Amino acid sequence: MVALAILSIIATAFLGSLATATKATVIADEQTTAESLVRSEMEYIKSQGYINYADPEHGSYGLITTPADYSLVIAVAPIDPATGQPLPSGDQGIQKITVTVNHSGKSLLTVHDYKVDR
Repeated sequence: MVALAILSIIATAFLGSLATATKATVIADEQTTAESLVRSEMEYIKSQGYINYADPEHGSYGLITTPADYSLVIAVAPIDPATGQPLPSGDQGIQKITVTVNHSGKSLLTVHDYKVDR
């Protein structure tokens, strides 16, 4: 009876640690995928031509293809080069690009970078 009780305690602890390890693996996989997606999207944006946001019909930067349940959100804010602050209107050749990776409705990672009109 004592041996059975000890065995059940050990089995419960083992299964608990296995469940924790599985959850940690899923979280690490999500983070790795999010980092890869945001890095790829930033490089893709940098490879595209500069979009002048002073033009009322400016369009937007393209998106890469994402795995199922992942999505990307891009925000572009023209920046005043003298102050580094967002411009209320116009575009002076520098933009702050914000890319957010979402997975199953929750935000995983947000990264900011800059694009310059060259």
